[in-house]
Amino acid sequence: MSDGTERVRAFRVAYDGRPFHGFQRQPSVPTVEDAIFDAVDALGIFDRTAQHRPPSYAAAGRTDAGVSALAQTVAVACPDWCTPRALNSELPAGVRAWAAADAPSDFHATHDAVRREYVYDLYAPGLDDDRAAAAAAILEGEHDFHNLTLDDSGTVRDVSVRVERDGAFLVLHVAAGGFPRELVRRLASVVRGVASGDRTLDSVRRLLGPDPVDGPAGVPSAPPEPLLLADVAYPGLDFERDPQAATSAAGVFGARRRDGLARARVAGRIAAGVDAAADRSES
Repeated sequence: MSDGTERVRAFRVAYDGRPFHGFQRQPSVPTVEDAIFDAVDALGIFDRTAQHRPPSYAAAGRTDAGVSALAQTVAVACPDWCTPRALNSELPAGVRAWAAADAPSDFHATHDAVRREYVYDLYAPGLDDDRAAAAAAILEGEHDFHNLTLDDSGTVRDVSVRVERDGAFLVLHVAAGGFPRELVRRLASVVRGVASGDRTLDSVRRLLGPDPVDGPAGVPSAPPEPLLLADVAYPGLDFERDPQAATSAAGVFGARRRDGLARARVAGRIAAGVDAAADRSES
């Protein structure tokens, strides 16, 4: 199909969510979706001034402001030459396409996803692994999560929840067919609260009960920055990794990791210096 005939293609897209006001388009603020639309427009696949969205466009999910992704999936009708490498030529550095798959003409990236997995990194000094695992075990399975989301409907979900230790972090893995708003971040708050001793296992069971729980007993959302959309599964869709695009993505995010480690050391030196000054003033 090198004659330019369009077909529906699904792209795996990774991004650092911190500079963006979420995935979904919003007026006057930068979003990941706007960056993707700008790239597709620049490639001549659609005209932003004349069309609401690219042909056959849909995305797997709408991540919140600050949330990052490894495997956000977007679909669009485009020519055969529109590869992850081509998209990256017009995307900002913090948004990288790295794999693609041919999809059926009626493919919908939102509705055809059968499983989405999120990963949340909990900084774990002072957190108890066994208590975290016990909380995860209570939260796992089919429940009405009405106390753990902003949504008023669609709150009954069958969710997989597990926790594993990775050095100084407890890593929370949460998977389901779909998620109501803020559910994963509130699950992270619950697990952290139990692991730190600030919340009891009985309080977790109460959150899953029929009665509303709000006020001081309610659950706030955990910060968005440690949350990652790690995987989205589609039956029968075979994603092919684009070697050059994947190398570009690994380079971009590897550099951001190094920058983050350097900034963490600077912050650590400041904290240590302030503490040392306080000790000297008290002696």
